[in-house]
Amino acid sequence: MRRNEFLMAHMKTKKRSNARSGEITLSVADILKKVKELEIRSKKLTTHLFTGEYHTAFKGRGMVFKEVREYAAGDDVRFIDWNVSARMGNPYSKLFEEERELTMMLLVDISASSLFGTVKQRKKDLITEVCAVLAFSAVNNNDKVGVIFFSDVIEFFIPPRKGKEHVLYIVRELLTVQPRSKGTNLNEAVRFFNTAVKQKSIAFILSDFMVEQYDDPLRVAGNRHDVIGIKVYDKMDMDLPEVGMVQLRDAETGQTRWIDTNDRMVQYHYHEQFIRNEEACRLSFLKSGADLLYLRTDEDYVKVLQQFFSKRKKAVK
Repeated sequence: MRRNEFLMAHMKTKKRSNARSGEITLSVADILKKVKELEIRSKKLTTHLFTGEYHTAFKGRGMVFKEVREYAAGDDVRFIDWNVSARMGNPYSKLFEEERELTMMLLVDISASSLFGTVKQRKKDLITEVCAVLAFSAVNNNDKVGVIFFSDVIEFFIPPRKGKEHVLYIVRELLTVQPRSKGTNLNEAVRFFNTAVKQKSIAFILSDFMVEQYDDPLRVAGNRHDVIGIKVYDKMDMDLPEVGMVQLRDAETGQTRWIDTNDRMVQYHYHEQFIRNEEACRLSFLKSGADLLYLRTDEDYVKVLQQFFSKRKKAVK
């Protein structure tokens, strides 16, 4: 059976209650409450931690004319406005500023494997919160935000727009969107992004990347856009707990099988498969000239984003 994401189906242990393997249906009141919570937390983080970092981590589209002022010592003579200088009788220089308006696209994996989580939260919960923080960071800088929800098909496309109401709409969709399909096709998602979004964008791809090779469309995206992958994983994606005989179900295909989690060879091959997948993912992003971050469901994503923005901030300078 191919390795996608295994959900614990029948685990005869107290750890059974910790595994969240199904979708949770929220009432309207629950959704509104969760949206408000995410808004408050995201605003707090963007105000106190990410505003400056985000602003300088990504370059604008270019330089645009701002104004003309009298020439001062040290001004670049190439920017002297000779027409104005002739009219005024003194040299005047053109001033330019960076055009800050950017477009952020969030490519969000909502396949069945995103519903897995064994400790603190499901992958979907972490992805939702990270997307909310990124979206509010963008809107605070007057940038556009759009979303592509995907499984093994394009589930839903939200074209990029500005404004707080648009971000709140995105957050509601992140909380409530229900996929039509359970599988994952990252190739399809990136191809759709390359076709649908013409302007250069900051593209965050959030997935566990437990899929086949996706080098070609990712390379195209990396040449056109500023691409950042965020690999979200659970510690049980890496290693099996020693709990004896367990029936595992593939979240995306529904196939099941029994394995002995105490068997050293089973544990070894399970871990090695994760390592091989991680290495393939790393190389794909490296060859595409894109960045790749790692977020584990039981770890603090704030530190990871801070380090990334800080690193990009230095690179831009």
